Amino acid sequence: MTPANSAAVSTDADTQASNANSPEHNMMANAIRALAMDAVEQAKSGHPGMPMGMADVATVLFTKFMKFCAQDPSWPDRDRFVLSAGHGSMLQYSLLHLLGFEDMTIDQIKNFRQMGSLTPGHPEVDHTPGVEMTTGPLGQGISTSVGMALAERMLNARFGDDLVDHFTYVIASDGDLMEGISHEAISMAGHLKLSRLIVLFDDNGITIDGSLDLSESGDQIARFDAAGWDTIRIDGHDAAAIEAAIEHARTSDKPSLIACRTKIGFGAPTKEGTAGSHGAPLGADEIEGTRAALGWSSAPFEIPANVRDSWRVAGLRAAKDRAAWQARMDEAPDDVQAEFERTQAGSLPNALHSEVNKMKRSFTDEKKAVATRKASEAVLNGLAEVVPELVGGSADLTGSNNTRAKSQTSVTADDYSGNYIHYGIREHGMAAAMNGMALHKGLIPYGGTFLVFADYCRPSIRLAALMKRRAIYVFSHDSIGLGEDGPTHQPVEHLAALRAIPNLNVFRPADAVETAEAWEVALKSIDRPSAIALTRQNLETLRTKHTDENLSARGGYEISPSDGDAKATLIATGSEVEIAMAAQKQLQAEGVPTRVVSMPCQDLFNEQPAAYREDILRPGTVRIAVEAGIEMGWQAYIGDKGGFVGMDGFGASAPYKELYEHFGITADAVAQAVRERL
Repeated sequence: MTPANSAAVSTDADTQASNANSPEHNMMANAIRALAMDAVEQAKSGHPGMPMGMADVATVLFTKFMKFCAQDPSWPDRDRFVLSAGHGSMLQYSLLHLLGFEDMTIDQIKNFRQMGSLTPGHPEVDHTPGVEMTTGPLGQGISTSVGMALAERMLNARFGDDLVDHFTYVIASDGDLMEGISHEAISMAGHLKLSRLIVLFDDNGITIDGSLDLSESGDQIARFDAAGWDTIRIDGHDAAAIEAAIEHARTSDKPSLIACRTKIGFGAPTKEGTAGSHGAPLGADEIEGTRAALGWSSAPFEIPANVRDSWRVAGLRAAKDRAAWQARMDEAPDDVQAEFERTQAGSLPNALHSEVNKMKRSFTDEKKAVATRKASEAVLNGLAEVVPELVGGSADLTGSNNTRAKSQTSVTADDYSGNYIHYGIREHGMAAAMNGMALHKGLIPYGGTFLVFADYCRPSIRLAALMKRRAIYVFSHDSIGLGEDGPTHQPVEHLAALRAIPNLNVFRPADAVETAEAWEVALKSIDRPSAIALTRQNLETLRTKHTDENLSARGGYEISPSDGDAKATLIATGSEVEIAMAAQKQLQAEGVPTRVVSMPCQDLFNEQPAAYREDILRPGTVRIAVEAGIEMGWQAYIGDKGGFVGMDGFGASAPYKELYEHFGITADAVAQAVRERL
């Protein structure tokens, strides 16, 4: 829908709110404006301008279109609403209060941005009922919404219209569209024809620094057109134009951008349309003038009864939809109900543990030397058979990451029934889309790239950890062991950087058996994301005796005991466990009893009881850590008198065995580090 063929929708970008708006609409929108400016003023902190500017758009969206249930905010077939412009959080909190979400009382509005309130500075999922994701970092909301919209289509292909049939709506700002991640996201959405995704762009021409033209001269409509979206620019204060644009977008076979030309701080006598209303309270005098301009005579935080009643009626609008959906759910076959409910809850099939143990036993029996990226592929072949909600993908590195199981089929714009996504060279967008799928529920997303490109994914990984969502990152080519591609592709600081993120499990398995265990723990970690770092080079199978127990679940364990009372403890991860075990043989041949600890996940090890950690680390022994990365983070395990064998700079381009020799990550170097400390 372009301006040229949309005569039914106003395209006058400079008009004020249309006089044709009904008095009821104007009062309902003004209720949002009043709550937003009053809450920000009381907090002496916040962003009143965006809620005031987008109040008309939000009013039309939530009273005419949004399908939700205030009494059941987590109803699976609700429409998703993402406030990508999270700084305007009072828009969402005002809506939740006015629509009758029980927990969003007027006291919560009054406690905006205060400790313990349900109204933090930016929306936070799980903290505030009715909030779908944690937003604030610009670009993340619109990009994550692509994953939500994709999850809806994929689950619709599996369960049908009766159980899955909803839209994803986004309010985005200039800042969201300027951030680089949004370019990847809109391209993906256009390519996959995610027609259930509707973005309402707050096209107000203002950023923190001032007028948008200080830093931007691009044409967003042309940009989205080029990406395969349906586009239109409207007057964002004209209720009829807003309604017509959304109505059309819901019938499009493309994702839709509705650029809503608005006035930031609408109604403020001196700050409307200026950066002055963006990120600071309006002030008492400006608020008094705004009330007069809007015809709003109620005291702060007071909503006239007739206005509140209109909003509460809107909040009940979808009650019939919710009841009809439940009836369809109750009529579905028992196996369909059970599978839908299981996947929505995030629980795993009973067959998972036995399948993992079957794979572990095959690895220990075969004792093949194999790269852990290849071992991961073998594990995925088994997992895909027993975990149907597992959805894979790669940022154009499928053959290198080994992320595609044999049974997986591609998701395309013509067929959403597959379970493998070709993300293209879009690491930022991939990680955000994975968050969207995890937030939507019903799917378990994993995606692959090289470990060095974890930097491109990091903002989304951090948000996954913050939101406590299960997303699994498969990072192959995990060290200088990738060899000839050289220092640009050899991660040295990335393990330490990822381990610094709270609530993220970072695995670096030492062999095929640990790789299977890492996958099992990652899948069972329903409230946190996981990163699995995998080698390019072949590794020996070190776990040659099968056990049903998942040893990697404890983060670190003794993989090779000492011959006698230990004098040295070697702690290693991934490919360097093999090196530590070679050093152990040297030292024990010299009469130095040495034990080897494999530590596939420091994060999980840190959560173990103190007695277990002390038994594994053995503080009374000489402790040496071995990892083809930087030392940061290892001091806690080796102590002040311990040693570290690893990297202290960037890598080089050469065959991987030469690189290990060149940088001194060898069994000889490890043994010598022990000798020097005995």
